[in-house]
Amino acid sequence: MHPDHNGSTDLNTVREVSGAVSAAHLFIYLVPEGAEEAAALGVTDRGPAYLAFRSAAMGAVPWQVTLAAFYNFSPRVVRTMTGVWDAAPPERWQAARFRAAGRAMRRVGVHIPDDQLAEARALIDPVVARADHAGKVLAAANASVPLPSDPLVALWQQITVVREWRGDAHLVVLADNGLGPCDCLVLHTASGGLSTPLVRTTRQWDDEEWNAATARLVARGWLGPDATLTDAGSAARERIEAETDEHCAALWAPIGDAGARRFASLIAPITDAFTAAGTFDGVGNRGGRGARG
Repeated sequence: MHPDHNGSTDLNTVREVSGAVSAAHLFIYLVPEGAEEAAALGVTDRGPAYLAFRSAAMGAVPWQVTLAAFYNFSPRVVRTMTGVWDAAPPERWQAARFRAAGRAMRRVGVHIPDDQLAEARALIDPVVARADHAGKVLAAANASVPLPSDPLVALWQQITVVREWRGDAHLVVLADNGLGPCDCLVLHTASGGLSTPLVRTTRQWDDEEWNAATARLVARGWLGPDATLTDAGSAARERIEAETDEHCAALWAPIGDAGARRFASLIAPITDAFTAAGTFDGVGNRGGRGARG
């Protein structure tokens, strides 16, 4: 048992463990194993494959449900997933995602000793089991997925649950602050958190939509006339992150500060191995706190 079990969770600790979780999850969107597994299911386009892999835990939902859950993608890109459940049912997509994760982690040499794997699971399992999933669609869906037999991939799936939980909470905060799907991306890229070309390519908001979102942020004083981040915009973005952290404090309460920090250190070898392999080169903020996915 860790000394802070069932204790409160400091917001700095929440920020630390959230970053560690996001970083340990992120590789799945960047590794070639994902494209290979999708191709084996008959889908070779990266966009629809990404949408299918992340949506699979929700079942054979129509693209409109994925759009709602993912929040910051344009309808035109999410609509391209039409037909992915005809190529293969969600259960096969989920199994393929697990295979991709396992293959990728083995390829880059992720190594967590058995005793530390067991310790990590002893910490994260009660977090997932006691999580309040009300309004947390992607987290709840991922929590419902049976864990695979591979211990490392099973740990990664538990990481995925809490990663999506924070993302679900973040969307509530974004909406509460009046930041729509395109607006939040413009603010995030202006702050240097994500590459604008990457976001424009993957989320596919067109020039008119991007410029309109920029104009709204300029009108709020969060961006200057040259679309650069203002002090007010920087403060607003930090406030949004802090409000998200406040939502997540209850998530980590079952293991407290010491448990959360220990969990962050136990999963660090995942991020370290992919960093050493160059997986995150050119991605920008690998933690991805402000714009899920």
